[in-house]
Amino acid sequence: MKQIRSIIFAALAAPLFYACSAVRHCQAPELNLPQTVVPGAVDTLTLADMEWWRFYGDSTLCDLIRRTLESNRNIRAAAARIEQMRELYRIRKAGRLPNLGLNALADHETNDYAGESPKRDPEFGLKAALSWELDLWGNLRWAKRKGEAEWLASIEDERAMRMVLVAETASAYFRLVALDNELAIVRRTLETRREGVAKAKLRFEGGLTSEIVYQQAQVEYATTATLIPNLENRIEITENALCLLMGTYPGEKIPRGEAEPETLAPDSLPVGLPSQLLQRRPDIRAAEQQLRAAMGAVGMAYADRFPRLTFTLQGGWENDALNGFFRSPFSYVAGQLAAPLFGFGRKKAAYKAALAAYEQARLKYEQKVLEAFKETDDAVSTYRNVRQTTVLKTHSRNAARKYVELAELQYRTGSINYIDVLDAQRRYFDAQTSLSNAIRDEHLALVQLYKTLGGGWQRPTK
Repeated sequence: MKQIRSIIFAALAAPLFYACSAVRHCQAPELNLPQTVVPGAVDTLTLADMEWWRFYGDSTLCDLIRRTLESNRNIRAAAARIEQMRELYRIRKAGRLPNLGLNALADHETNDYAGESPKRDPEFGLKAALSWELDLWGNLRWAKRKGEAEWLASIEDERAMRMVLVAETASAYFRLVALDNELAIVRRTLETRREGVAKAKLRFEGGLTSEIVYQQAQVEYATTATLIPNLENRIEITENALCLLMGTYPGEKIPRGEAEPETLAPDSLPVGLPSQLLQRRPDIRAAEQQLRAAMGAVGMAYADRFPRLTFTLQGGWENDALNGFFRSPFSYVAGQLAAPLFGFGRKKAAYKAALAAYEQARLKYEQKVLEAFKETDDAVSTYRNVRQTTVLKTHSRNAARKYVELAELQYRTGSINYIDVLDAQRRYFDAQTSLSNAIRDEHLALVQLYKTLGGGWQRPTK
């Protein structure tokens, strides 16, 4: 009796020792996080805490983002993968529970052996079988943990895709608005050039100026006109890109909101703490869950090297005739211990392969964290610089506009030549275009900063 109790105790205590030994070779990630996300920035808040529909504010843009998140094929495929992994996780969980089956049998066998009379051997049976594997070494528990981690990783992958799609939609929209603004600048400039050609023609025909002034005006007009087809083509391509994001065919007219102000945000924005960056970025959380899934695979491979104990209980009715069938009970109890004896190192090799896969997942997780901090620092630096560029471009545009006004005034008084007026107009045109591009770059830098901090994956509350 004491020997039986010892065996039972050993069977119950084995998983406790196993839990420590199965993954003892799995090294924890070495992050060594810095004190701050960006050198010199100590913030307890982060820009990413703001929901995307509040962050962007533009109702037109928010509608485009909602359409993208509802109809984009990639995000819908990611949602389907979540459902797939959830069902697979249910299979893993159910593996720890007993399996109940029902078997109904009816057969009629005739045996005719040499030298004997033919014999009939009918059999009828109705049996229920209950089988359960005792999870001695944690194989089923590790399988459950692996399935759960893979399911959670698919959720984080879907959130990461939402974050990327929000950023891509916003970036395409701001590029489209900037192209519209640049096209408007070109058309206004073209109208100015047209008026200049008409005036130069009158002055030339009236003998007030030479033909060279008239030809200069025509060259400037033609040069400006050639910019329009390229801009219209870029606008159409950008609209098609937005259509693709929203899951529609090209050709749909994309709505635009009101023009954005030139000054959008302060020079610096809160970026939070390193721990917040790890918590906010769904791609980092997905890498963490993949690491846990790899650890689960290690545990499964380790447990697969040891015996498996399965109990089977069958009960029901069995008889060779239907008469008296339910007065013929049947029962059967069995225990099976299956142990690998010699497999030419297959089990050990599978365990080492699982350890190598875990090491890959660990290094990928560490790399993902490094990339996140690098992307964030780049985004903060880019945003600060484009903010300064926008301020400088605004001053340049204002000065160029004043330059045009003074040049036209002096030309009318005969103080300067017409070539000087054209030069002033060219500088003003370039300054307007540069400012428009600077505002676009500021928008794009803000979108990238918001994304790198982990903003944009939230779902609107209904």
